[in-house]
Amino acid sequence: MLQIQDTIISPDVWEEYFLCDLSACQGICCVEGESGAPVEKDEIAELEVVLPVIWNDLSDKAKAVIERQGVVYLDEDGEFVTSIVQGEDCVFTCYDEKGICGCAIEKAFRAGKTDFYKPISCHLYPVRVANYKGFRAVNYHRWSVCEAACLLGKKENIRVYQFLKEPLIRKFGKEWYEELEYAVKEYEKGKVEPAR
Repeated sequence: MLQIQDTIISPDVWEEYFLCDLSACQGICCVEGESGAPVEKDEIAELEVVLPVIWNDLSDKAKAVIERQGVVYLDEDGEFVTSIVQGEDCVFTCYDEKGICGCAIEKAFRAGKTDFYKPISCHLYPVRVANYKGFRAVNYHRWSVCEAACLLGKKENIRVYQFLKEPLIRKFGKEWYEELEYAVKEYEKGKVEPAR
């Protein structure tokens, strides 16, 4: 483990390889899973603000779910997650002409229609952040649907933390990321002893 500021980072974050391969996975992470994507409380208002901008990109079934229960719901753990359609698709999914699933919010962001990228948990995937008393745990989430991303990451020599540079800076700040880069280099040189 490495500690950067108030975070404890799992070795998988800097040891494992990862690079999304949408042509292989078809964006299945936005469809499969036990519940919607985790949403921070302050992001709920952002989702509601962006909703009119992306409304026409959403499926009729997604619109019906949103009209019935809103953009988020409380899951079994009592945490806010994005609403989902019939136990599958996140309500914010949209599909391109090749049938690849994407995020309607990210699509609007890339088109310059909103300054909200998407929920940070989605942007950070495959990293998950858990809050504990006094610290936050930064862990790599293994999922079989991301096998192609692991293979592509290894081929291109891109580690999880390198692939996620932008969202990690969004979540923790540039200084935190620079400290992580430095700590990883020192660890790899054998100068940093892992926390026990």
